[in-house]
Amino acid sequence: MPLSMTGFGAAEGAVAGGTLRIEIRTVNHRFFNLAAKLSSDLTGFETDLRDRLRKDFERGHISVQVRWDSLPAASTPRVTVNVDRAREAAERLRELQAAAGQTGEIPLELLSRQPDVFVLAESVNPPATWAEIEPIVAAAGEQCRAARQREGAILATELEGRLTLIRQAADGLALKAPERLLRERDRLRAAVTQLLDGRQADEQRVAQEIAILAERLDVTEELVRLAAHLNACRDALGGTVPVGKQLGFLAQEIGREINTIGSKVNDAAMQHAVVAMKGELERFREQLENLE
Repeated sequence: MPLSMTGFGAAEGAVAGGTLRIEIRTVNHRFFNLAAKLSSDLTGFETDLRDRLRKDFERGHISVQVRWDSLPAASTPRVTVNVDRAREAAERLRELQAAAGQTGEIPLELLSRQPDVFVLAESVNPPATWAEIEPIVAAAGEQCRAARQREGAILATELEGRLTLIRQAADGLALKAPERLLRERDRLRAAVTQLLDGRQADEQRVAQEIAILAERLDVTEELVRLAAHLNACRDALGGTVPVGKQLGFLAQEIGREINTIGSKVNDAAMQHAVVAMKGELERFREQLENLE
């Protein structure tokens, strides 16, 4: 089943003690084009993110937002002693004691109250790892692809409808083509008779001209190739691989055959059928822009 180029998926999970949320949005683009928005502490994983997403998306503009729903929980605060600061404070207190003519031990309680002797610190949280992030990326990508598959099924039905209308018009042309050749034969004979004004016609020459005219106006080969291209489109739509580029090429070939048929037919009803086929093909091409 073909995939639409439009999709959305999101997932979240535990990373480094916090909750990480990843959202993926995709729209049409000729190539794989990633626009990733990561928090500053996760920018180092952008290359890993790109490589992982290439496994799920062949092409398209892919917008990815990676953000913390809840930051990693702070570790239990701990108190540390700044030994150098304590020694410096003790030395200053002794200088003050000497200047004041005092003696004795400096109380530990007094020393502990000096600025920056005791420091409140938090242990550093463990850094996020790609092993934690990758499953969340995979889950968001799976959701996005599921959305693309659902829309792709709708697009496939629409495209098959356009192909059916083109085929019906082509079948109508195939039925009218022999009658048209007979009319052209009769028209040519009537024109020759009128030009000769009662004189005897060279039947061999007339037959030769009719054969040349029939070959020039015959659209059998074009209709056969057109049918083959339409069958190839249906086969592609029933496959499981990305088909946007393949269908784009086939649409180009279908257009080539329709244009050739249009240049050969000079019947009003057949020209109307050709115009209708061109219109359906244009709608087919427009929908292809949304297909991977």
